Amino acid sequence: MTNFTDEDLDNYLQNQVDLRHRQVSKSVEDVQKIIKDLTAEVSSKDARFQSIANSGVHNASLKDQPALVSKWSALLRGRCAYNPAIQVLTPTLFLISVPLQGLMGYKERRTRQWRYYTLSGSRLLSPVREPEKLHQWLELESFVNPNQEWHDARMIIEGDIVPAKVVNVFKEHLEASIKTCGLTSKVSMLESVGSVVRVAVETSEAQIEVELVPTVELMNYWPKRARWPRLFRRWPSTERARCIKSFGFNLMATSNYHWLLSFSRAEQVLLSNIDEDGGCRRKCYRVVRQLKEDVWCPGSKPVITAYHLQTLLFWTCEKYPCTRDWRDFRGCVLRLVQKLHKCVSQHYLRHYFVRSHNLLKYSNTNELDDVAKKINNFLDNPGTYVH
Repeated sequence: MTNFTDEDLDNYLQNQVDLRHRQVSKSVEDVQKIIKDLTAEVSSKDARFQSIANSGVHNASLKDQPALVSKWSALLRGRCAYNPAIQVLTPTLFLISVPLQGLMGYKERRTRQWRYYTLSGSRLLSPVREPEKLHQWLELESFVNPNQEWHDARMIIEGDIVPAKVVNVFKEHLEASIKTCGLTSKVSMLESVGSVVRVAVETSEAQIEVELVPTVELMNYWPKRARWPRLFRRWPSTERARCIKSFGFNLMATSNYHWLLSFSRAEQVLLSNIDEDGGCRRKCYRVVRQLKEDVWCPGSKPVITAYHLQTLLFWTCEKYPCTRDWRDFRGCVLRLVQKLHKCVSQHYLRHYFVRSHNLLKYSNTNELDDVAKKINNFLDNPGTYVH
């Protein structure tokens, strides 16, 4: 068995990981500029859709909450240059949330159980299936003060804001905006998968596939099904957890009828401040992510993405909350890889905030088994890969 040292890992970070980070950062910069221009044009056509420049705490609905904006800026100062709307799933696959405007005063309410309509609005004899653990219905009545523009049959059926219909309206505006902005040589529409709008963006580094998802951003509200932080857990601190929950959550239009719960702001703060005690958590995460992309699970549509690794890191931090648990760089990398191997082998990785949901539930089991074998080979001979 060939092993590796902390020095080998530091060299790997400098020669492989940092190079990847610079390339991805350049791609993010290019994509951000293009999508910012496109979504600004969409917004000029339909004010219900905002530019991604107004995502997160930059949302226009937060102008009267300067304390929340100040808190967010303080937490991420010098730590995160990415627009909060952008999630890098792989070096060539980005997920970008497009903020929606005009839905104010959200309050979680008990919704009626059954729906009997198709996406065209016609009546069904049997009900549409209920949402799963990480999804929910969204009714116009969930908002105290929705703008009049949302009372629109193109988006609403029987009082429900229907994600597939919202996506269809957005897609029409986006196609027109690509031409209006003169970006037909840089942006092309791809075939949609389900209700997700996909475009290919040409950058100086590579062609990036971008999934654009209309998103309802709900600040200062935490959903009841996300029972977090858990009792008797020491990570993160009670004060940090309270602060994170104040940034709320999102509802993303990723399926036909149901809205997906997303905690991207909470996850961004957790990851950005993860080594305040001087540990090596983030370095471990970066090494494992690089190994995943180079060796275990390469490609633009991998069965395991950076989001899965980030979730695994949070669970590991919760189990090992002490500073001393994160001093041994080599040992911590191996521990994270072993935990990844266990999750992939068992086809089971709990969502960090909604723990009843398995993030690998619908993943291709053959692909997961193949990744598990590659990780096992690494664990048998780790030095071969890091050297």
